[in-house]
Amino acid sequence: MKAVVLTGIKKMELRNVPDPVIKNPVDVKIKMSVAGICGSDIHYYTWGNIGSQVVKYPFTVGHEGSGVIVETGPAVKHLKPGDKVAIDPAMPCFECDQCLSGRSHTCRKLKFLGCPEQAEGLLSEYIVIPETSCIKLPDNLTLDQGALSEPLSIGLYSVRKSGDIKGKNIGILGFGPIGMSVFLTARAEGAKAVYVTDKLPDRLAVAAREGATWTGNPLKDDVVSEINKREPLGLDVVFECCGQQEAVDQAVEIMKPGGKIIVVGIPDLENWLIKVDRTRRYENTILFIRRQVDSVEPVVEMMKSGRINTINMVTHRFPLEKTGEAFDFVADYRDGVMKAVIDIGQ
Repeated sequence: MKAVVLTGIKKMELRNVPDPVIKNPVDVKIKMSVAGICGSDIHYYTWGNIGSQVVKYPFTVGHEGSGVIVETGPAVKHLKPGDKVAIDPAMPCFECDQCLSGRSHTCRKLKFLGCPEQAEGLLSEYIVIPETSCIKLPDNLTLDQGALSEPLSIGLYSVRKSGDIKGKNIGILGFGPIGMSVFLTARAEGAKAVYVTDKLPDRLAVAAREGATWTGNPLKDDVVSEINKREPLGLDVVFECCGQQEAVDQAVEIMKPGGKIIVVGIPDLENWLIKVDRTRRYENTILFIRRQVDSVEPVVEMMKSGRINTINMVTHRFPLEKTGEAFDFVADYRDGVMKAVIDIGQ
């Protein structure tokens, strides 16, 4: 089969590699259809690591995907060949203290698709994963929506970790695919006013089309002053979705007493700096998000029912043979890209 592998910093190759085979009775073999390019994939592509997770070349990245079941192990109960599935890239052990306490996303023995020293990614024609990492897609959802379920699940998990958001005024700082995922799920969960910032005008235009209360560009606007002018009592929740220190600083300045800062973005820096005086006096909560848990199936159901509409999310498509070009495209924020996907087997 064909697979795309990282061979160095900003280096990718399309290679012929052996087809994966089912070894465990609970595994399924999937013919891949669509793979989304995530910001974490770009970190591995441009930097070779995310913190302590360092790529050893060659390595296949990619963890947002969907496909069609072509083979099942003898103990698989709920899937059959021909089923369309969304892929949950997390493969926990279900036995450690974290799994048993409902935190399978921080499993002690977690294997995650496209994560160094855990599991090869899904930028290939076929993959083999456990049945538990597959969510059958309803007939009215597309394979694109299946691939989008992964970032959307992070958005939903982030929103629900912030508490009951119905009727709340919130901020989203950074409107890439994760910021948009937070936006779509927050609106579905009943958020009242949503203030969005980003440095890319095209992304702010998408936020405006989606119904953002206000959008601002921190390169041109005093976003703190503008938001505080509109919400003088402060925001209930602010989601930091770009991994930037300045966004955390801005979040602190637009929070109300007792408000929450939800840090979702993956930063390039090693340490966050948090202003002590205001956060202490306001008794703000700062919560960090690690991927998601038990949120893919709810997102699929929300798309099925129409509570989440992803029509503005996928903006660019590339064939598998042009994956390297696609990664450069996303890394450089070209042509107003929001979410770029790789068509592997459609």
